Amino acid sequence: MSAQNPPRRALLSALLGVLAFSVIAGLLVAASITPAIAVSGVAVNSTIGVFDNLPTFIEIGKQAEQNRIFATKGKKNVQIATLYSQNRQEVTWGNVSKYVKAAAVDGEDRRFYSHGGVDIAGIVRAAITNVACGCTQQGASTIAQQLVKNIFIAQALEITDPVAQQKAILAAQATTLDRKLKEMKLAISLEKKYSKDEILLAYLNIAGFGGNTYGIEAAAQQYYSTSAKNLTIAQAASLLAIVQQPGARDLATPAHYAANKQRRDVILTAMAQAGDITTAQRDEAIATPVDKTTVKISPPKNGCLVANKYARFWCDYIRLQVPKLTALGTSVAERKKNWQHGGYDIYTTLDLSAQTAAQRITSKYAPKNTTLLKLGSSTVSVQVGTGRILVMTENKDFNDTAKGGGRDSTSVNFATDLPDGGSTGFQVGSTYKPFTLITWLKAGHGLNEIVNANPRTEQQSSFKDSCNGPWGGPWTFRNDSGETGNWTVAAGTAASVNGVFVSMAKQLDLCDIEKTAASLGVHRADMTPLRTNPSSVLGINEIAPLTMAAAYAGIANSGIFCDPIAVDYVIDPSGAKVNGQPKTCTRAVDADVDNTAAFAMQAVMTGGTGAAANPNDGTQLIGKTGTTDASVHTWIVGASRKVATAVWVGNISGKVALRSVSLPTGGAALQRHNIFRDTMAFIDRRYHAGPFPAPSPQLLTGSGTRLPDLQGLSFADAQAQLQGAGFTVVDGGKVSSSLPAGQVVRTNPAAGSLLSRGGSVTLFTSKGNLIAVPDVVGNGKNTFQDAVNILAGAGFNHVKEVCKPISTPADDGHVRSSNPSYGHNGDPSKTVQVTVGRVSCP
Repeated sequence: MSAQNPPRRALLSALLGVLAFSVIAGLLVAASITPAIAVSGVAVNSTIGVFDNLPTFIEIGKQAEQNRIFATKGKKNVQIATLYSQNRQEVTWGNVSKYVKAAAVDGEDRRFYSHGGVDIAGIVRAAITNVACGCTQQGASTIAQQLVKNIFIAQALEITDPVAQQKAILAAQATTLDRKLKEMKLAISLEKKYSKDEILLAYLNIAGFGGNTYGIEAAAQQYYSTSAKNLTIAQAASLLAIVQQPGARDLATPAHYAANKQRRDVILTAMAQAGDITTAQRDEAIATPVDKTTVKISPPKNGCLVANKYARFWCDYIRLQVPKLTALGTSVAERKKNWQHGGYDIYTTLDLSAQTAAQRITSKYAPKNTTLLKLGSSTVSVQVGTGRILVMTENKDFNDTAKGGGRDSTSVNFATDLPDGGSTGFQVGSTYKPFTLITWLKAGHGLNEIVNANPRTEQQSSFKDSCNGPWGGPWTFRNDSGETGNWTVAAGTAASVNGVFVSMAKQLDLCDIEKTAASLGVHRADMTPLRTNPSSVLGINEIAPLTMAAAYAGIANSGIFCDPIAVDYVIDPSGAKVNGQPKTCTRAVDADVDNTAAFAMQAVMTGGTGAAANPNDGTQLIGKTGTTDASVHTWIVGASRKVATAVWVGNISGKVALRSVSLPTGGAALQRHNIFRDTMAFIDRRYHAGPFPAPSPQLLTGSGTRLPDLQGLSFADAQAQLQGAGFTVVDGGKVSSSLPAGQVVRTNPAAGSLLSRGGSVTLFTSKGNLIAVPDVVGNGKNTFQDAVNILAGAGFNHVKEVCKPISTPADDGHVRSSNPSYGHNGDPSKTVQVTVGRVSCP
């Protein structure tokens, strides 16, 4: 007998404890419902005092949800990505199956619609059952209580500090009297503020269903590939079977199927007992297995790695724009917090049809897996007049996992700046030259002015740079195709002649060129200041393709630059439509100046270095190509009046010459043309563009000076006249001429040419060694000897006969012509050929 006393005493003690807790719970209910009622007794008053110190208010609020990113396809919005910290989609009452609601009430809280938030009878029943079996076979928390606990867990999950987050989760689940009393009182307060249906719906939207899946909608999608509205009886019961023990009953793991079915069948029986389903429905549902034939997993697609395969880098770019989106809050911290909480639909500017086409084109011409070099490529298209980014491609696969995806993938977005997930940029080469051209025109110069195009060595101190100069030391540059001589600015632009732009820059302030570029949004991808040393004119700055596309969109827009934007609008968690990134456009370049620059840039695409990239579809284009030293990077940036596109193909790292590499589609250095041509052909069909405005007539000539005719002047007089007009003079040496020795014979450029002030003029002076050839034919009867005598009399002592066969004996032996001919100048030291007609030539 004595051996049995301790267990009995323990059982009795436990039972008394349960009864005491039930009394406390009852008092809590009474105190919460009728706090003004006087309850006698010191113990009771003391208990109510404890209750008074507990919190009395809790909001259901909006739970953490998915964020969704959309692009446009035709006239429809298409979801391309889902990002979230908690996989949840809140649904309304009407979008939840009635079987889900019944399974929750019948399986979790059968007196839900009759109690006030705390089920005293349930507490007593569960406690007695658990004490009797020495286990925790039954729980006593109501749906309202479970909702309270889940609200605290949800709040804990939004704490970014991992240690603090775990501490908060443990506190929300602690098996302490204080927490349980707090949970009860808050449950009662919920019942006062919200309807039963609101509480049940909130519970179904917040409950955990295993892993990072929360809420009945996400659970239905993940485990059954359906919606909460369309769940069957068996499916509804299986999902509600998870909530008590997600780690043991979720359907993500086949090993949990048996435990899930066991609990599911208990719920199905309870549903039948409550009259929510018939016995036949219960039996049919119980007969439904929980196995791979009924569980239809759709893994949640969270993150850019599993976004639309054509828009994964775009997804990551949008994710990184969140701190800048004022639609998400007034501060960066608030925006990040709101994004983590989720529920935002981001409607972006991406044209998914154009993006898909452009991505396929990029992949075709710039293969991700070539082993010949670390080949990179990016294409960006920006809408003219709005700044909306329409296309953003890359030749690599997106992979932002810790392990990465190998040579074929990266998380670096080649299209964007470093802070936006991009690289440090790539040297843009001659695509930077339009900023010098525009500055040239702004200074009053013209397209038809002639400048020195020769490759040469310049002293850097001869360049003006009011930003960062002066610069020192020599600088040697070459022309890509070996061009020499004097060229017009227009021709030099079409052919991308370095010497032309260096000569232009010498007449400008390098700082002004930088300011022109900056006014069109140009900046370095690493966010450091633009370089302004003399070689910057030829494109040494490392810039992102997005920046260059946006700048050329400004040039195509008659000088009005629009900041590139990626988000049109946002639907916030409340369903309100909020503006995305605002359209911000400013006048960067005078319209006449800009239109004249665009006129010159059209020639690049029709007969210049960009002609191979022109789709020749009738759309007028402007553009500029760029190839850096040793063809490490190649570019083409161009635009119609509707869309600007930048294409970069080059070395991600290393310095392999693209001109030395052959790819399946041809030379690596030529693939920029293929990509641009095919991409713009697709875009032109979607965005119909008209012609560019005409250039300013005044800016065709500009401030150039017509070169005077200096022939016959002495070198000194000609030099003085040229220097007085602001030109530099080069001695071209002496040439054969009939003019007196020392007189100017000709100039280069020729007389009448439009020459830029500061340009160089080469003077060629006479040797004085040419005299006029006399007439040796006469009346047609002169003999060879007559010709020799006539020529000797004029100073020509070297004469040679050339015989020409004839058929008329009367003309035999007569002179027919001379070379040089009569009236032309000849050098007396050279031989004059005299042609004589003869019936028989030796």
